Formats: sequence, structure tokens, C-alpha cells
Amino acid sequence: MTTSAAFTGAKGVPAAPTTPPSQAPRQAGAQGVTTVDAGHKGSDAPAGTRGRTIIANGVVEKIAGMAAREVPGVYVLGGGGLSRTLGAVRDRVPGGGKTGLGRGVKVEVGERQTAIDLDVVIEYGVAIQDCAAEIRENVISALERITGLEVVEVNIAVGDVHLPDEDSQQESDLRLQ
Repeated sequence: MTTSAAFTGAKGVPAAPTTPPSQAPRQAGAQGVTTVDAGHKGSDAPAGTRGRTIIANGVVEKIAGMAAREVPGVYVLGGGGLSRTLGAVRDRVPGGGKTGLGRGVKVEVGERQTAIDLDVVIEYGVAIQDCAAEIRENVISALERITGLEVVEVNIAVGDVHLPDEDSQQESDLRLQ
């Protein structure tokens, strides 16, 4: 709890905190999480507003990654060529680092807003501008609906185009390793 309670009387009954939760100081050094709702205190407040909701940055990364992958024309999230091959090897090794859902996604999360950076590989033949617009719409819709955060921007970097004949070449490279 961010407010300290002083004990009063011989019975050790805690005194009510003097600072309302919405004005309580934030914990120092709490990185990687954001408070979506500061909440209210008291029995007269609606049950759904009593307390705080904290969302970790990794949750925002996974939701954005899933939403981007749902868009037709997105081959994979992450960098190009070598980066994809190393990522595929890393995914097959238990404990190989960042999960596939968060790869290629960077987030900046504030108290009520977030900004997303995506690195994508697009299928050959897909209109990049149309695909990027659809990615933005899907990511913004999913994040705002699921987390309640306002998405300020979704920046998309297209790092590569996946060619149809690259699948067989990558699989043979992975088997050689």
C-alpha cells in the first residue's frame, strides 16, 4: 500500500489513511507497469471502482503483437532475414528469450496512454500502405478495448518483404544448424 497507516489506541486498530488513493504518491522504481485506474475508496463508491488496475508493459506488447499478426499480409513481426532465422531458432529453444508474441513490438506506456512501435515483415504483393493502415486500426482497436489505454500512435517499420520461395530456403538453413 502506498499510504502508511498509524496505529491508534491500545487495541492496535489502524487509523484511516490521510491521503486519498487517487492522490497517493506512486511507488518509486516501479517500472514496466502502468496504473489504468487510480480507483476510489469508501463504501459509497461503486464496487467496480474500489482499487487500482495495473497493466504490465509485457501485456501491452503481447496484445499489440497478436493484433498486428491478425492482419492479412503480415508475414511475421521482427526484423528481416537473419533476424527472422535467429528468432525461429530462439523460439524452438526452451527459455530462448522474448516470446514470439512480443518480438518486434516496443511500447511506451504512461498512466493513461501508450505508443507502439512495430517491426514487420510483409508478404510480397501486398500493398504496404494499406496493410500498415489496417495494422494500425487493429492494434488501436484491440488495445483500447482490452486495456482501456488511449493509443497515441502506432509506428510501423517494414523491415523486409517475404518472398514465396524463402520458406524452403529457411527450413533447409535451420536443418543444417
